[in-house]
Amino acid sequence: MARALRTVLGRTDHVVVVGAGLAGLSAALYLTGSGVRVTVLERESSPGGRVGTYQGPGYDIDNGATVLTMPELVRDALAAVGADLDSTRPALILERLSPAYHARFADGSSLDVHSDPDAMVAEVTRVCGPEESARYLTLRRWLGRIFDAEYHRFMDANFDSPLDLVSSPAAARDLAKLAALGGFGRLGARVDRTITDPRLRRIFTFQALYAGVAPADALAVYGAIAHMDTSLGVYFPRGGMRSIALALADALTTAGGEVRFETEVTRIEGADDRVSAVCTAEGDRIGCDALVLTPDTAAVDDLLRPVSRRSPRRVRVSPSAVVLHGTVPTSVSAQWPARRHHTIDFGHAWKKTFAEITARAGGGRLMTDPSLLLTRPAVSDPGLVVDRGGVPAEPLSVLAPCPNLHSAPLDWASLTEPYVSELLRELETRGYTGIVTHFAVDHVDTPLTWLGKGMAAGSPFAAAHVFRQTGPFRRPNLVRGLDNVVLAGSGTVPGVGVPSVLLSGKLAAARITGPSKV
Repeated sequence: MARALRTVLGRTDHVVVVGAGLAGLSAALYLTGSGVRVTVLERESSPGGRVGTYQGPGYDIDNGATVLTMPELVRDALAAVGADLDSTRPALILERLSPAYHARFADGSSLDVHSDPDAMVAEVTRVCGPEESARYLTLRRWLGRIFDAEYHRFMDANFDSPLDLVSSPAAARDLAKLAALGGFGRLGARVDRTITDPRLRRIFTFQALYAGVAPADALAVYGAIAHMDTSLGVYFPRGGMRSIALALADALTTAGGEVRFETEVTRIEGADDRVSAVCTAEGDRIGCDALVLTPDTAAVDDLLRPVSRRSPRRVRVSPSAVVLHGTVPTSVSAQWPARRHHTIDFGHAWKKTFAEITARAGGGRLMTDPSLLLTRPAVSDPGLVVDRGGVPAEPLSVLAPCPNLHSAPLDWASLTEPYVSELLRELETRGYTGIVTHFAVDHVDTPLTWLGKGMAAGSPFAAAHVFRQTGPFRRPNLVRGLDNVVLAGSGTVPGVGVPSVLLSGKLAAARITGPSKV
């Protein structure tokens, strides 16, 4: 017989949620839908958190996640308060990208990554040959089985302890099924055994970086991320990723929830193992029956330290990233190798690249042969093209993975400008003609940016998904020693990524209302 999961004790009439990112808004929607009064406190002037916005000259650009998978989780969060994609203001319009990605390789070849199996078979056959396309289908089926075996039991589920994995005959069967599929082996090794073309291997293993580890070290269960990326489809919301947060926030306030922007929580009050109020930088005191904390774990630990008697455990943090945001004239980008929403431009190096950016303390370095992600949202949404000094220009983001500040405590204050120039020169040599001269870079994120936002080791990707920080071993969403505090976000279960943080909000709400109401 399964054990009853722990929930928040005592009254839960009024819940304060700290942070209006996707995790906080998800939690707030599920709580509001269960009849709980919710107040969301956000230090920024708009919702989104890691899916927020930068303002450039005459335009806005997404400053966080650019890849949306499993949009049904957005629909589920809206449905918790009786809303849907059409009822929010403005309506949330989601477009499935085809292809999901365009991949370019150092040997001059390229490949479109399609979620439709027939389209992908045709593309793999074109680039790699018919035998490899058959192997691709074998891999696709295995990735799908991995996802199906773990999703409801290990992702969309709360844990009180690792023993919950075998707390019932059904749970034990699911665990055995995942083990029989090779889920606790290594992702890189399994992919290498199934497909032979090194280019295709990269397509199905680069997602390990989302989990903060190299493909050779990633557990095969993280093939679920590759399945989301390459089989379930990649989507883009009209207007940009920030539209998701705007829609969730609108649905919440329409349903009676409250969101206060430009309100930074600086202190928590509590006694006798319960939190009773939060205090803001403006001097307000807001009482609560329960508290949901969604900031990065470093910021959460700072808030909890005065009221918790337990020391936070040390975690291994994922690599970080340098991201260039700006615009490029459409007349320039029209001459580039491919017109795609997402382009992954791989260097020659692969294992070496992961070794450089995932090294332990002091051993990290910048990629010597970078693999880069270019995101051009106006390819899917032409309404995002802007007038830049009388010249039509499209928003462009370039992401370069890099080591976090624990791995490589680099002097980013002096390094940023020359590194940006180095990245642009590299892209110029790869065929992005004119990017050095014409890419107007309006904002650059580095590990110092993320550190300034309270993210541990200057990484926006939170705790790495090594075994000891995976599933029931990841930081739990209940805070030991405090009866009415719950965590949500990428630092707790189930982990990093848009689908995971939306689920984390749902799981946090279930800790307060009970699973039957969520």
